[in-house]
Amino acid sequence: MRNPSAPHAVRVLDPPAKPGAIRSVYVHAPFCARRCFYCDFAVSVASADCDVWLGALTAEIRSLEREGMFVLDDTLDTLYIGGGTPSLLGAQAMEGLLPVIGEERLRNSDLEWTAEANPESFTQEVANGWRSAGVNRISLGIQSFHAPTLQWMGRLHGADGARSAVRVAREEGFSNLSVDLIFGLPAHLERDWASDLDEALALEPDHVSLYGLTAESATPLGRAVAEGRENLSDGEQYEEEYLLAVDRLAEAGYEAYEVSNFARPGFTSRHNSVYWSGEPYLGLGNGAHSYRHPVRRWNTREWDAYRVGTEGPGPPLEDEEKLDVGKVRLERIWLGLRTTRGISLQDLPSSARNRAARWEKSSLAVAEGNVLRLTPRGWLVMDRLTVELEGDLEG
Repeated sequence: MRNPSAPHAVRVLDPPAKPGAIRSVYVHAPFCARRCFYCDFAVSVASADCDVWLGALTAEIRSLEREGMFVLDDTLDTLYIGGGTPSLLGAQAMEGLLPVIGEERLRNSDLEWTAEANPESFTQEVANGWRSAGVNRISLGIQSFHAPTLQWMGRLHGADGARSAVRVAREEGFSNLSVDLIFGLPAHLERDWASDLDEALALEPDHVSLYGLTAESATPLGRAVAEGRENLSDGEQYEEEYLLAVDRLAEAGYEAYEVSNFARPGFTSRHNSVYWSGEPYLGLGNGAHSYRHPVRRWNTREWDAYRVGTEGPGPPLEDEEKLDVGKVRLERIWLGLRTTRGISLQDLPSSARNRAARWEKSSLAVAEGNVLRLTPRGWLVMDRLTVELEGDLEG
């Protein structure tokens, strides 16, 4: 579980770092052909108008430049286009994004440029256009290879579509490919999780992201659960499927470097790692979040309201917060525990060290020297453990 090349463990009690230059950008593409049964993302089921999308993003960046708080550095390290379904924007979308972000910012030879895609809309034309623009990492929303499960979710692709999308990505020269899978599905679907893992590994992706199914109240799934028309998996099934995935991926050479993310050596997501390390980042588009200490803020969630908001004098914000010392400490605990960086026990009170020892006896964590890291079993109850440790520090 330990990665010798990983950054140092998180020092929970260190003072907040001075905000640095913003070298990582997330861009939200909200358009979807259909809203999935479980989806709680900021999506819009509408035609993907690339020109309107690019125009709104351009206006947002101009307002940020006038404001002066979240201005991009001259060079970017990571750029991530998420959604929604960015592949619905077509082959020229990423080329059109170049002048919006600034072509000179994307000339870094080490730039990681990720774009998400759904299998049914990731065509040869889209792949070729994106590759030509500079995208070098693809994240495919496969979710499952089980036809009844895909139909229940509301997905528009089948197992063959997922395989075809991977083949297209490889043929077009993408050497950094991630796939998403969902576990913890209702038992009545009779989805074979082990088979889905085998199917995914047979495609030889470089990175795998796992997501446990949750029922958010505003989603069709959430309403179905609340009304008794649907049941989620029980805790035992959820735990068994997660631990099976951790073991199976480890056997295949994938390191669990974060609670939901697994990578072959050299293929960790550098963009996502920015979120987990407390570095500054900018989010563009509806519902996107930005952070530059001490300010975290987020844009208007609905696409139409965001688009109209970009026509105003300031950024199209929904709200923001300023992180005080207590919030920074709590986030550091949570971010340290969710990754293989772990938490430094140095300078922590004896009550926190004693709690860490109890976690280790319960196989929830491993302490190596002054570094505490959660095991996969610990990751399953990470939120509870975060609150427990925070309580020790408050005391």
